[in-house]
Amino acid sequence: METTEALRLMLGSLAKEDGVFGRVARADARPVEEHVHDLVLEAQEAWASSAVAGAQGPASPSEVGAALRRIPGDRAVAVTAYLSAGDLVFPGRMRRDAAHARRAAERVARLLGWNTAWWTNIEPSDTGHRWTPVTRHTFDGVVAGVGDEAVFVLLQVGDD
Repeated sequence: METTEALRLMLGSLAKEDGVFGRVARADARPVEEHVHDLVLEAQEAWASSAVAGAQGPASPSEVGAALRRIPGDRAVAVTAYLSAGDLVFPGRMRRDAAHARRAAERVARLLGWNTAWWTNIEPSDTGHRWTPVTRHTFDGVVAGVGDEAVFVLLQVGDD
């Protein structure tokens, strides 16, 4: 099975809840912020009815890129599992099985490979999280990995 195909299967497991979106693509010359911005646009369109009227967010790949910071692979696994199973609007509330999300996130990291470069806009903790917005939604969190063969992006959005 090809890497992107296997990643799409894992994405189907990780992005099952409302407000969780994902994208897998073949690795290319585009910077990570363009891949994230593509998913942001998709999520904002799908989640438009939940957005606060008049809300603004980053409007370009470069603005999204300014919100992203590099993280190590083990941290990326934790953030991926958190975005899949946790709830950005209500920290501490689990939306789905955390152990399953963790196993799926670990599989994603293995499929992308050890040389993967990872980025996120959030810093989760037991008491909540800090983030720099990448969407127009009240809450958002993204993790993106660029490996030799594929790009993986997972995004959760929410509004209160």
